[in-house]
Amino acid sequence: MDSTPSPSSPSPSESPFDLVSSALGRYIPPGAAAAGAAEARGDGGPGGGPVDMAAEGQEQILGAVNLDRDLRITRSNLDAPVFAGLEAVAGTPFTDLLPPWDVPTVTRRLRHVLGTGEAHVARVQRLRRADGSELVVSMSILAAAAPQEGLTVSLIAMARRLHLYAAETAIGTSLDIGETAQSLAESLLAWGDVAAVDLDLAVWTGEGVTEHPSGRIRLRRAALVPDRAWPEGYVTVGQDLPPEASRLLARAIRRDDAPQALVIPHRRAIERVLGNPRLVRALVPGDRSAGVVCVPLVLDDTPPVVLGVVEVWRRTDRPFADSELFDLQELVARTSHHVDLARRHQREHTQVLALQRRLLPRVGGDTVETASVYQPATPDSAGVGGDWVNSFPLPDGRTALVVGDVVGHGLGAAATMGQLSMEARALLSAGLAPDEVLEHLDETVTLLDDAESGLAAGYSALGSTCCIAVYDPVSHRLSLSSAGHLPPVLAPPEGPAAPLAVRPHPGLGAEFALREPFEVHTFSTPPGSLLALYTDGLVEDPALSIDDGIARLAAAVSRVHPWDGLAQAARHVVASLAPARRRDDVTLLLARTIGYRKGDTATWRLPARDDAAARARTLVHALLERWDTRSDLRDSVVLLVSELVTNAVRYAGGPITVRLIRLGHGLLCEVGDAGNGRPRLGRNALLDDGGRGLHIVHRLTTRWGVRWTDTGKVVWAEVTR
Repeated sequence: MDSTPSPSSPSPSESPFDLVSSALGRYIPPGAAAAGAAEARGDGGPGGGPVDMAAEGQEQILGAVNLDRDLRITRSNLDAPVFAGLEAVAGTPFTDLLPPWDVPTVTRRLRHVLGTGEAHVARVQRLRRADGSELVVSMSILAAAAPQEGLTVSLIAMARRLHLYAAETAIGTSLDIGETAQSLAESLLAWGDVAAVDLDLAVWTGEGVTEHPSGRIRLRRAALVPDRAWPEGYVTVGQDLPPEASRLLARAIRRDDAPQALVIPHRRAIERVLGNPRLVRALVPGDRSAGVVCVPLVLDDTPPVVLGVVEVWRRTDRPFADSELFDLQELVARTSHHVDLARRHQREHTQVLALQRRLLPRVGGDTVETASVYQPATPDSAGVGGDWVNSFPLPDGRTALVVGDVVGHGLGAAATMGQLSMEARALLSAGLAPDEVLEHLDETVTLLDDAESGLAAGYSALGSTCCIAVYDPVSHRLSLSSAGHLPPVLAPPEGPAAPLAVRPHPGLGAEFALREPFEVHTFSTPPGSLLALYTDGLVEDPALSIDDGIARLAAAVSRVHPWDGLAQAARHVVASLAPARRRDDVTLLLARTIGYRKGDTATWRLPARDDAAARARTLVHALLERWDTRSDLRDSVVLLVSELVTNAVRYAGGPITVRLIRLGHGLLCEVGDAGNGRPRLGRNALLDDGGRGLHIVHRLTTRWGVRWTDTGKVVWAEVTR
């Protein structure tokens, strides 16, 4: 390439890919005819070594092809002997140079670069010569530099050592075990016609690799190239190898107690070794005569751990040379740790997702219908983080809706998320108000975060955000507190959706900020209201402000019809808003309020006088008769309410509120007063003057508890029908 003109000084607006594309364009002589029909001056095919073709003692391995917008060749420079036999004729489709099974995939890549201008760089590709043989190259696709239109395709003939370097670099770019295996299989194609990667099932699922009894390793096919239709019965990606094949390969890779390569040179030998027509169909990729080399994937440890085996098949007229076997073993040895790294991330990914799925709401209650969507930013564990949503009924008949986001990704962030979520649930179930729960979470975050377990591990509990909403199905009101979280969106039954007016507050553990108390905001949510809780990944878009993103979410929620299924509606909202290239997890919780029917609840306010208990018994008895309640249940509820009201008059004072709710499975009784003390069930003796009231409450109910309000407390008790 000494005759290639030197590129001119780049302008500030030119990208590196523009410069490369421009240089490759100049590398093609103007008006050059296709060079692929040149006379063959050597064989650079996969079966032979690199050919010394250079003028002045240098090897030329670079070629370039220009394509128009219809993907037809306009000009090319494939003069180097290594490209001999490639018939790159001007005016013919570029896909004529490809094996048939690669045409759909490469065509998609070409059109993607043509449509977006994003380069597709350095992928191992096979090209078809006129004589039917194939050449392995590193192919890059770039948009042609102005004033040219179309594409510039650069081809680098893959000399063995160059291929080893390029393959090792490409294989370590993903933490997904399937993609890692696929990259390894594609790199192996430089040595054969078909390549497969079979992994120990424990590696595929992310579990730990343990020693197996001799001949008892279970293998699953993780990658297979090229992508084409395979004979019936042949093992393809995702399928387990037959047990007999697994035992055969296990013996092969553990010969002499040391994993090593195994070569079976031709089909007759393969059939003799397998000894079973079904195994031959499962493992041999076609009817033609072929040989195979099996190379174990070994993790360099003490003792060495076998992760799986790779298989390379090729025609018997090109037997494997010793130098090729050394190169194959070197590539596999260099990349085994990438497979193990992907396995570790797969395990973490599975653990994180299991934790997050566990925290997602299961079903809605009788008074609230819920649906949720969670989508991680990337398929590997590095993209799974601390987003969570949860909804659960509280013991007193209300429903809690919680959304939060821990800064960072990975198992550490997910573990913190799980701890905060469970603590919030426990505190809410104990009767604390949303603002009190956030105060406790704020203290927990401060204790959780330190240099070793937090930022050093890729996440930080400090600055985590959380929003807690509690829905009362009797008053149809929503109490809400937020710690640095984006405001929920509320769509009333009549009218458009809009974000709730919530005063901003720093995130949890924000000691550097002015410490202010968390506020409780109250909103009316009549039956049929739709509430959307979400994390920032749903509304963040580099092209929009965060306010515009929230406005788009409000518009999407407004389009949800009252008759729409909530699960399908949640998926539609996420699909319409989530950016194509997500940088963060996407989490959404939709909640549609139902509440109790008016005829199923009753509320009375009584003065704190000595006759309050008698008045309460009369009111409750009359109501239960109208509800046609069984006499034994009616007597129990009347006694229960009488004891609670008596305790309120004796120990608390102030106006007393009595509320009765008819549930599907029983009755819920609530007595509110102005006191702030917690009623406790003591070990009173039978003849003690006081303290027997709570023992009566305890025996008459399935469960009871206390929650605190702005004016005092409410003691609630549930009685089963």
